Amino acid sequence: MNLYRVKIQPIAQAVIERLSRDGDIEVSEEHRTEAERDLMAIMKTFLKRDMDLREAVRDRMANHNIPYDQYGRIRGQIVESWNHPTGDSVEKYLSRQFVENFMITNFIDEVYADDDTLYRKTLNTIKEFDVDEHALREEARKQVKNATEGTVDFEIAFSQALKEVKRRHGLI
Repeated sequence: MNLYRVKIQPIAQAVIERLSRDGDIEVSEEHRTEAERDLMAIMKTFLKRDMDLREAVRDRMANHNIPYDQYGRIRGQIVESWNHPTGDSVEKYLSRQFVENFMITNFIDEVYADDDTLYRKTLNTIKEFDVDEHALREEARKQVKNATEGTVDFEIAFSQALKEVKRRHGLI
């Protein structure tokens, strides 16, 4: 899962809404905004750490003169050493963080459900906001017509097309 900044607030609102509606947590109206902000802070912290990861990969590659085709390998090494969630584990990580937050925050008045129920419902709610990255990439690939795949020109055109597709879908 890629977490997009524009999805942070809707995810937080949906999680609090669903758990409140289902009677798993109790949140007073005066605390609802702060409860959502807690979840938003967790997601923003994750995104910040993700950006720090990208910088660490770039720095290591630059400092050791590692070619760009090794980006994935270097990223994998740093991800492992940092124990940073990627791919499908992002949703699980965020869900665990949310459940932990429900137990310690002052903005959730009462927790009625067990951790497993909260985790499962939170995970399912987050998954509803998952973006089909493959479909976005295919849509962008179809827009690149005058360059051969695998060339520098293709990569530049593809990157621009992907950015435009994401913008059109409201992701950036």
